[in-house]
Amino acid sequence: MTIDSLKSQMPEFAKDVKLNLSNIAGDESLSEQQKYGLMVACAIATRNPVIREALIAEADDKLSAEAMTAAKGAATMMGMNNVYYRFVHLASNKEYASLQAKLRMNFIGRPGVDKVDFELWSLAVSAINGCGMCIDSHEAVLRQGGMTSEQIQTAIRFAAIIQSAAIALEAA
Repeated sequence: MTIDSLKSQMPEFAKDVKLNLSNIAGDESLSEQQKYGLMVACAIATRNPVIREALIAEADDKLSAEAMTAAKGAATMMGMNNVYYRFVHLASNKEYASLQAKLRMNFIGRPGVDKVDFELWSLAVSAINGCGMCIDSHEAVLRQGGMTSEQIQTAIRFAAIIQSAAIALEAA
């Protein structure tokens, strides 16, 4: 299954989602690795097996094994970090911010791809998971790494489109 087969499963009320899915593969503001890594990381973050399988299949011949692993790792690591840091941010008791997280995060230090690519994928997953602290942290690293506002916005647009595709399938 690929993006085209995924679009064929979309209900009629999700016509805009279909059009948006068509546009992400043709985006030229990001590198191929950034674009397809976003698809994989965001698809996993939706927790929808149809979306996950389709976008991993779409990216399979476009990402190296290392990049595929890194995109999956970004979704996995942010699944943990977004829950923890969203709690720290939202808790009324600010003492939690001064405590060590005590979460193993070695993968983040050596994901096997360029740091900017990994951070871009982590940002998009953090947007899906709604972690403001993580969004701010990843966005700052991306800006330091030379990414433009437009490129960062594109990553979030990918996240929004992929998340809406999962919702459309579930609503059908």
